[in-house]
Amino acid sequence: MAAADQEFHVSAVPPRSYQNKSYLHGFLGTVGDLQKAGVLQDVVLEVEGRRFPCHRLVLSAASPYFRAMFTSDMAESRQKTVVLQDLDAGVFGEILSYIYSGTLHVSLDKVQPLYQAADLLQLDYVRDICSSYMAMNVEHSTCVDLYNFADVFSVGIVLRRCVEWIDINFTEFSFSEEFCSLSVNQLTEIISHGELDVKEETTVWEAVVRWVQHSREDRLHHLPSILPYIRFNLLTSDDTAAILDHPLVKEDPGSSDVVRSVVQKNKTKLNRRHGMTTEMVLLYNFSSKELIFINPHKGKCISRTYKPEEIPCVHGMTVTSDYDIYILETRNKLQLSLYKYNHEENVWEQTGVYSNGTHNEMYETHFHAVGGVLYYLALNPEEERPLLQIIKYSPHTNQWQECSQLQLRETLCSNVTVSCGSHLYFLRSQEMHRYDPSQDRWSERTPPIDISDVGSAVAMGTEIFCIDWEFTQTKVYDTESDSWQKLQGWSNPGGLDVGYRPSLFVLDKQLHLLIDVPDTNRQRSSTDHIYVYDRSADTWIDVKATLPNIKRYDADGSCAPVARMYLPYFRET
Repeated sequence: MAAADQEFHVSAVPPRSYQNKSYLHGFLGTVGDLQKAGVLQDVVLEVEGRRFPCHRLVLSAASPYFRAMFTSDMAESRQKTVVLQDLDAGVFGEILSYIYSGTLHVSLDKVQPLYQAADLLQLDYVRDICSSYMAMNVEHSTCVDLYNFADVFSVGIVLRRCVEWIDINFTEFSFSEEFCSLSVNQLTEIISHGELDVKEETTVWEAVVRWVQHSREDRLHHLPSILPYIRFNLLTSDDTAAILDHPLVKEDPGSSDVVRSVVQKNKTKLNRRHGMTTEMVLLYNFSSKELIFINPHKGKCISRTYKPEEIPCVHGMTVTSDYDIYILETRNKLQLSLYKYNHEENVWEQTGVYSNGTHNEMYETHFHAVGGVLYYLALNPEEERPLLQIIKYSPHTNQWQECSQLQLRETLCSNVTVSCGSHLYFLRSQEMHRYDPSQDRWSERTPPIDISDVGSAVAMGTEIFCIDWEFTQTKVYDTESDSWQKLQGWSNPGGLDVGYRPSLFVLDKQLHLLIDVPDTNRQRSSTDHIYVYDRSADTWIDVKATLPNIKRYDADGSCAPVARMYLPYFRET
């Protein structure tokens, strides 16, 4: 073929973008050098009489506040010198240093004015850094000051951390000068919390007395408005009588009337405070109709036995974020019934019935609570491409509603469901999906491929921990990054009895495992153990708790539910 007739085919080369990181870093460094050298500055900012020569372009690029000032018809856009109000000169110098260098220096004595300046100048990064710094430094000496600041400027992350610290340390904190410096509104807000870590309600009353007596003349008239926040239903009759006889109450007739009104009309039927209850793992014996509540760290193991007519046939058990315990029962293959545990009376009370379902005994079912709403999921593993059905029940409205179904790719018997945050997760070896209740929608996520037979999974914070049936693999899933990490800490004690599923659970903010392992003393073929996971050492540690033969009990679903229980109810019943 002649050269003129030849055709040359040039493959299309896609365009690419290149980023010079050294240029970006060097550019900011050069701008900082220009500022230090006083070169090309075209505006002077004056704060408290102190002058700061600057560059309009740099200020506008860094702050929407300055961008609006210098690019609009405002008078400042034409002025050589601009006076800034409501700013501290030293703090503004720190802000300016950040704008020209990208480095921010924060300390406890500067963080609050830095936050205010960043808020005014619309520097989101500086404001967020200051918020995080304050939240990390909440302690006894700083809590009230940071609480007051966060309350005035609505700094949510700091306010929540302060409240959390006060709840945990309330008993000790209530004896401090900082506590006595609280305003009446702050006091009532704090003592209204159910999360207070107090063993007795009298602790709250005694704290109120100290607060009033700190400035008796100025505060005594506030007592009638404070008393309704005392949970009188948690006090004995002797405690209430002592309060009525207290000099502060007797001195103010209005206070006596409030106490009598609250007690007689029972208007304060409020839940137990956090510190009055104990977290317990719930296990169930199908044959003996027996519930067992365990907290190995506190040496608690309490069983409750019921007559057949007193407890339904358990097909699912879950605990809400408010620690309400629900049991799911299925009847006649078509009807679902819900029962709620009455802690005070130790009875199960029916709360809802669903009769439009197509439940089949072949279905594998799951039962979870998300945001106070209960979700029932059913899967028929015999189908070639099984369908995960889901319905929800709202205890507040006593209504059932069908939700979006999930079409799965293949039939696998080993699967679990987990509630984490505001979502539900369905996972097995090759497939993982997330259900968003707010959107009523499923989305696909990254599955735990290395775990062939998913045995148990539980959520702790924003993470989901997952193990296989034989407990040879342990992985953790980060719900925010959609990624898995393998944990290496388990040392197999020489083979496991896999006749029943090992169960993960979270107790006192620690990951635990209930499992049957060989008895080294050979007195029995195997014994039940509870292990706690040490994240820093990446290893499982035997709690060495004395347990009953809990092999007779079932940890409902893929994890053992945990609830907060008021132990005196057990002694009284």
